[in-house]
Amino acid sequence: MKFELEYNSAKERVDFPEYGRYIQGLLQHACTIEDDYRRQKTAEAIVHMMQLLNPNTRGIEDYKERLWNHAFAITKHQLNVTPPRGIVIKSVSEEVVEHRLEYPTPIMRFRHYGASVQKLIEKAIEMPEGPKKEGLVEVIASYMKLAYKTWNKEHYVSDDIVKEDLIHLSNGKLELHEGHSSLDTLSMYADKQSQGGNRPQGRGGQQRGNNVNKKKHKGPGGGGNMNQGGGPYKKRKR
Repeated sequence: MKFELEYNSAKERVDFPEYGRYIQGLLQHACTIEDDYRRQKTAEAIVHMMQLLNPNTRGIEDYKERLWNHAFAITKHQLNVTPPRGIVIKSVSEEVVEHRLEYPTPIMRFRHYGASVQKLIEKAIEMPEGPKKEGLVEVIASYMKLAYKTWNKEHYVSDDIVKEDLIHLSNGKLELHEGHSSLDTLSMYADKQSQGGNRPQGRGGQQRGNNVNKKKHKGPGGGGNMNQGGGPYKKRKR
């Protein structure tokens, strides 16, 4: 026995996915009902079902008007019914057309370096020749090695690989100058920062500071309290 399957991709497009294909089919069927009373009651029942499928719409101001406008929009305004009193149905020209948001798709040859590196390289290419440009190229190469090591921690990353990638990314317009410092400079600095090399004094440091202050305020007799350890003591009068 052979079954013929029909996929949704081959069916009619659903304009409002939040209500589903069945709601769209019911509204289209309501348009074909000849009796005005039955068509009106059928449309009201379908709009009520639309509200049940999207209960969050109750928090929206004038949610009933929104549902009825969607019902008319699904049928391309061919639904010949009367909406409830106070509800205004927008015409086709008044409907807001939602355009698809286009996302930038930059062409990247070395994705593990990130888009920021490509922007820095473009900025460095525009700079005039000089020590500032050489310093920026050195920083870019150091950051490239740091990004490469972060992306591929299991393999050793040599400076030669980063230098070749820098030439390719800049189309041969950037190259490290002779006598540059090691590319691990930025990586070592980042490791120190992550390990808390410049950590402020914590609870322990504050405790030690308090102990020092206590030692400085000892009494003449050597004790920590002026009333103990041989210091001057006034006898309370009875």
